Amino acid sequence: MSHDAPASHKSYSPKSVRCAVLTVSDTRTLETDSSGDAIESALRVARHEVALRAIVPDELEPIRDWVARAIARSDVDAVLVTGGTGVSPRDGTIEAVEPLLQKVLTGFGELFRALSFQEIGSAAMLSRALAGTTGQTVVFVMPGSRGAVSLAVERLILPELGHLVGQLRRSRSPAPH
Repeated sequence: MSHDAPASHKSYSPKSVRCAVLTVSDTRTLETDSSGDAIESALRVARHEVALRAIVPDELEPIRDWVARAIARSDVDAVLVTGGTGVSPRDGTIEAVEPLLQKVLTGFGELFRALSFQEIGSAAMLSRALAGTTGQTVVFVMPGSRGAVSLAVERLILPELGHLVGQLRRSRSPAPH
């Protein structure tokens, strides 16, 4: 494969991606949701659209229902979820979202934890960051702290968001024989 492949792939990437932002929290409101604000702000600065934003409690069904509805919308290309990714009994975002994914992008979690380790040390292993695709929608799940959100969005999501959505929009071509 040519080293120019990433550049050529990005050439057909959309300049603006329509996003849904979900915060999973039992205590935050839209007024106190600094992590959701950070995601929305970073997306808008990068000229992406926030089509939908909400907060749901850290409970399996409300999380799964909201994400499934966002994925089903024709005006949403990417779903960004923050919160509920820890190891406490209340943290169920991964369990709610992962079954909705057709393909898991394991590199997102691996890279997120590697970058987090540089900032917070061994506690990074507790992160259950996740990304994947379903149909023509990409889904990212990040921890709830503002620092984690900034790291994930700025270092990993924004540099590849258009590329990912462009890949998902491509028509399927038959595999070479």
